[in-house]
Amino acid sequence: MILKKPLWFWALTRCRGLQVVLLVAIVLTVFLRVFPLEMQKRIVNEAIRFGKIHTLFLYCGLYMGAVLLAGLLKYFINVLQGYIGQKILYELRIGLYRHLIRLPIPFYRRTSPGLVISSVTGELASVGDFLGGAIAVPAVNVLTLVTFGVYMFTLNPILTALSLAVYPIEILIIPRLQNRFNRINSDRVTTTRKLSSVVGEAISGIQEIHANAGYDLESRKVEQLSQKLLQLRHRMNLYRYGIKFTNNFFQSLGPFLLFLLGGYFSITGRFSLGALVAFLSAYEKLYDPWKELMEFYQGYQDARVAYRRIQEAFDVEPEFPLQPEDRPPVHLGGAVAVEDLVFEVEDRVRLLDQVSLRVAPGERLALVGLSGSGKSTLAMVMAQLYRYNQGHVYVDQWELKDLTKADVSPHLGFVSQYPFIFDGTLKDNILYGKRALQLNTVPAADHEPNLPALEDILHAVDAVGLTEDVLRFGLNSVLDQAKEHLWGEKIVALRHQFRSRWSDALQDTVEFFDMNLYLDYSSVAVNIIFGYPVEDGRPCEVLPARPRFRQFLEEVGLDEPLVSLGLDVVNRTVPLLRDLRNDPFFFRHSPIALEEMDQFVDIFEQYGTARPERLPPSIREALLALALRVIPGVHKMIVVPKELREAILASRSQFKTYCTQRDPGLFVCYSETEYLRGRTLLENILFGRLKEETSWAWTRITEAVVDLLKQEKLYDAVLEIGLDFEVGSKGDRLSGGQKQKVGIARALLKKPRILIMDEATASLDMASQTRIQQLLDHELRGKATVISVAHRLETIRDYDQIAVMKSGRIVELGQYDELLEKKGLFYELVSGHG
Repeated sequence: MILKKPLWFWALTRCRGLQVVLLVAIVLTVFLRVFPLEMQKRIVNEAIRFGKIHTLFLYCGLYMGAVLLAGLLKYFINVLQGYIGQKILYELRIGLYRHLIRLPIPFYRRTSPGLVISSVTGELASVGDFLGGAIAVPAVNVLTLVTFGVYMFTLNPILTALSLAVYPIEILIIPRLQNRFNRINSDRVTTTRKLSSVVGEAISGIQEIHANAGYDLESRKVEQLSQKLLQLRHRMNLYRYGIKFTNNFFQSLGPFLLFLLGGYFSITGRFSLGALVAFLSAYEKLYDPWKELMEFYQGYQDARVAYRRIQEAFDVEPEFPLQPEDRPPVHLGGAVAVEDLVFEVEDRVRLLDQVSLRVAPGERLALVGLSGSGKSTLAMVMAQLYRYNQGHVYVDQWELKDLTKADVSPHLGFVSQYPFIFDGTLKDNILYGKRALQLNTVPAADHEPNLPALEDILHAVDAVGLTEDVLRFGLNSVLDQAKEHLWGEKIVALRHQFRSRWSDALQDTVEFFDMNLYLDYSSVAVNIIFGYPVEDGRPCEVLPARPRFRQFLEEVGLDEPLVSLGLDVVNRTVPLLRDLRNDPFFFRHSPIALEEMDQFVDIFEQYGTARPERLPPSIREALLALALRVIPGVHKMIVVPKELREAILASRSQFKTYCTQRDPGLFVCYSETEYLRGRTLLENILFGRLKEETSWAWTRITEAVVDLLKQEKLYDAVLEIGLDFEVGSKGDRLSGGQKQKVGIARALLKKPRILIMDEATASLDMASQTRIQQLLDHELRGKATVISVAHRLETIRDYDQIAVMKSGRIVELGQYDELLEKKGLFYELVSGHG
């Protein structure tokens, strides 16, 4: 297991070829770092002393060449060292993550997500950084120390001995300070994990925090941990800078001895000036590898602490192996037998006690009982999610806890009350079980072709009642460039058919786009450009800030009329709504938003009777923006004058020419023959705007579109597009019922021999509940063993067996009518007295 290996295992066994290359580069670098010292001595003693110009040039050239090569090699070593560290970190991170996701579910009941996340990301990164240089750093610096020491010894043994005498003293002091630093650092890691956990918990529970105004309560938790971190960091700095002070002191002590004794030897003629210069340079460079070794030691201690904490936190064995070792995976038929089952958690709390039952292949078993009776726990044990302590669970003739995941997963479908939805598309989530199964049983390169066909996916979607949702997702999808190229022409053709078939029937519901008509249910801005900007934002918000658009309005004579329209809106709206700011309802049909009322009240009071041409530029811009957002069909109190409508219609063709010449590509103009990029499928088919956005209107439109899609055999294609709907983090763009439907469809696609449903329909409405029940009653009857934790007892009338649980035991077992006749606990549950 990955966490059983010592820290140095990773440095000594990984990237061996690269490590050899690294060591060769290190040896060359050490030679090139010593060589310039000899050149320094010769420059002084031979070239300068005897005035040899050519010798001076030669030695200086060799000196500079060695420095350049040493620098390049150092760069190469650093890059290679970093790459090795990242390669080892990659392997560590993947290995740890594979181990983590196989840990028992009870482990995650007592372990915070913050601890797991911080361990996989931040803490493990420091380990990888150390391992990248675990061989290179000590090798290069020890070699450099030895080489420099030997070179210095050849220059003057006495000075060398005195210079190196300070290092043993430093070796005695630094580790003691470092050990104290490590203990504080260990506390810091623990506190940081707690802080990560608190922050992660707050983010997950943000709804409860807002609902209960628990801002100060949560802030206090973070404040306390942050205060502790502050103190720990301060103490760490005391020791960290104490270590640096000690290093710096001994670094300064060495030159003091050299200047004192070296100067004396040089003055008395026992040491040449060139040798003294070389010796001083060597000693100065000697401290660099020593300093790096000290930093390496500190990095090692940090990595050792982090690695040990990770080992301590996650050194837990998975409950079930992934693959069988000495046999192929077994094929399960669906029979389940439970005998004297006992399941205990911490402190020997017994959640299941002597449970026994049998289910034949294809039968249906319901587990019912009060909350806390153990029915969900029993379902999870039978789904191989918990490992039981005593007793037996047999699937066919196999003991469940002796089977691997590869044995059980292909034949088991499990749906919880709150199925987890992963970030990605709807299709990704529905196919999650099949994709996992494919990767576990076939090579990764071959798994995609074996996934269910679109027909099978849509059948599962329809079986759980998710088709209408997927259709809506598809119709409200904006196609990317590739799909637009594939489907654009077909959608435009569909638009023409929709218009010719439904324009008369829907004329009271839809205002279709027409180049020659003023659009009462579109804004003034849309009427001018007869389209929309390519960039994000509504035209009435984007256009006023564009100087070229303002210039166009002036050229076609629309600037003054629009400013007048904006002033008219202010004069009509402000007196009516200025005293109703406490009720947002009255602003629903006003072009002035509630938050803008103060601004327009000021304009009304100062400029309400002013002539438009005399208004300040800032006021004109505000009124222009207001006029551009007027929608006559929605803003009933506003009238766009007939002359202005005609002027706007006359300007449309001019605007299209204007844009083509001056701002090509910035606008999309409505065209019956072109696909409207950046707009949804429904908007492209409809090519118009709803007059009233009511549920009745959308239902009518959708029914018409669906009818046409089926006629043109494009219905499944739109559903396929809908399957690419991005569900968001944890599926937050889906409702609770939709998540449950996705969970059931995910399980059905596996075509399991055993289907376990833990209150899997609790969030569904009655119609959807009935649909799922019909699926279980007819399509799966006899094909799969169904074990259902039921919350609606009327849905289990026809089940083969009903197990009634209380306090972890089965107290009644039989069929629906049989249990009612006993007038026991089941009778009380059905009658509402339980």
